[in-house]
Amino acid sequence: MEMASSTKFRTSKKERKTKETDIHMFLNIDGMGKSKIDTGVGFFNHMLEGFAKHGFFDLNLQCNGDLDVDSHHTIEDCGIVLGKAIKEAIGDKKGIKRFGSCMLPMDETLVLCAVDLSGRPYLVFDGEFTIPKVGDFDTEMVKEFFYAISYAAEMNLHIKVIHGSNNHHIIEAMFKAFARSLDEATTYDERITGILSTKGSL
Repeated sequence: MEMASSTKFRTSKKERKTKETDIHMFLNIDGMGKSKIDTGVGFFNHMLEGFAKHGFFDLNLQCNGDLDVDSHHTIEDCGIVLGKAIKEAIGDKKGIKRFGSCMLPMDETLVLCAVDLSGRPYLVFDGEFTIPKVGDFDTEMVKEFFYAISYAAEMNLHIKVIHGSNNHHIIEAMFKAFARSLDEATTYDERITGILSTKGSL
């Protein structure tokens, strides 16, 4: 799938190749929610497709990882690459809202997510899972994925499960809430003439 690239779009193309993973990614912050995802982990594909759709990001991702070991390296390294792509695509941050938050319901689940594109990496993750896997996805990797994004993108990222019992719903609500929060944080506001910080830089 080809996606338009133009100077009016904030885009990034990233690659990462190690002995554990081989990743190729294209991200368009100013997209339409289109995606083409293949990580070899079906549930992870589904989560990233939801992230793209609900954040209105265009995302192409191909990852060949050492799934014969487990899914850890695949999921963590995709988080690192996505974080770096977000940071590069956003650019100098002039004119953007910087902050974004979302309270997202999904049936019995309610998840809060808040983002600050501050240039300072920090993750607060408040959520627990009652099963080790959802499909072929290790639930303990949810936190690791968001940790990787927060540090690679240099953002404050807070995720809190208000309530929920279905592990599929909880994880999906996290990905969608993060997408909505990031979409808000990266949105331009005509009232902001430079960088939204009293320091003058982020």
